[in-house]
Amino acid sequence: MNKLLSFVLAASASALLATAPAHAQDTSYKSLTDQAAATYKEAKAVCDAQSGNAKKVCTEEAKVARAKAESDAVAQHRNTPRELAKVRKDVANAEYELAKARCGDRTGADKTSCMTDAKARQRAALADASTGAAAGTNVAQNPAPATRENCDAMDAAEKAACVTRNAAGTTKNVVADTVITTKIKADLVKDDELKAMDVHVETVNGVVMLSGVVPSPAQVQKAADLARSVEGVTDVKNGLKVK
Repeated sequence: MNKLLSFVLAASASALLATAPAHAQDTSYKSLTDQAAATYKEAKAVCDAQSGNAKKVCTEEAKVARAKAESDAVAQHRNTPRELAKVRKDVANAEYELAKARCGDRTGADKTSCMTDAKARQRAALADASTGAAAGTNVAQNPAPATRENCDAMDAAEKAACVTRNAAGTTKNVVADTVITTKIKADLVKDDELKAMDVHVETVNGVVMLSGVVPSPAQVQKAADLARSVEGVTDVKNGLKVK
């Protein structure tokens, strides 16, 4: 995530923590959605200072954060199948728009593959949203244990985003994806052949996407093998290129 955007989101989260009551579950639905809107407005202002595809990616990241915050608010306070399905679909569609934006700087077959993967993830997420609602999933009556990330060991940008996720009470999927990404990045740094390479790591629902450039095909394969070895990874989309 864009560093400046991460810091804006984190600052907003810190303000929320400072004013929130002792038990976050008592926060009203309106308070949660108002906070989501305010955070989005601040994040959007940061994005407006950028240009080109970087601005589009930044804006879509802010929209995803807002959609997830609103989904959490519905799960806590308006937990009906119809409303749950709607907000889950909103999140799926927002994540799809973000994925498309991240494909924007790619070209040729690489871009086509990126867009195809994004569409496949969207379809799966939309199907899951409908299935969960049809099954009458009731988060309020069967809450998942609260899971918080340990942000202490992360770098500044990752830590800011981590604090924001913890404050917003995001889903276990997001937490798990972030843990996977952080672990892969840490393993890359530990590897003598890969630590200096320009490897970007992103994880969505357990699927790891690698991009960037490395000097040799052997390092392309090694990075993919390293990613696959991390617990929780369900698939690796290797978009690394050789210089």
